[in-house]
Amino acid sequence: MTGAIDVCGAMEILLQKEKADKFSSLLQEAALIVAPDLYISELTNTFWKYYRANILTKDECVQYIKDGINYVDKFIDGKELWQEAFSEGINNNHSIYDMFYMVVTRRNDGVLITNDSVLATICKDNNIQICY
Repeated sequence: MTGAIDVCGAMEILLQKEKADKFSSLLQEAALIVAPDLYISELTNTFWKYYRANILTKDECVQYIKDGINYVDKFIDGKELWQEAFSEGINNNHSIYDMFYMVVTRRNDGVLITNDSVLATICKDNNIQICY
């Protein structure tokens, strides 16, 4: 089985939130975990916000970012995805950022690990498997 992960899903695991065990299990079961290269920027920006809010130290943020990046076996270049993601954004009236994750999941016949309820609904509506 191939899994795809977005930053919402990764944050659940990294910060040991409610769905951490469920999402971690799927990561371990998957033969391959994929994500668009956008994942790295989003993950880094998310932890920058935690740092700015004085929730985590710089060193903690750096470690979480490294750990989150290591969840992914293969990053897919956005140049390969943008046209399809753009079309899906139009079709689904939703953020292109999220559509990158949907497209990567569909292209790899995978299961998307996400804690984003809106993205999960869009994926369900498009017959894409999710772990939510």
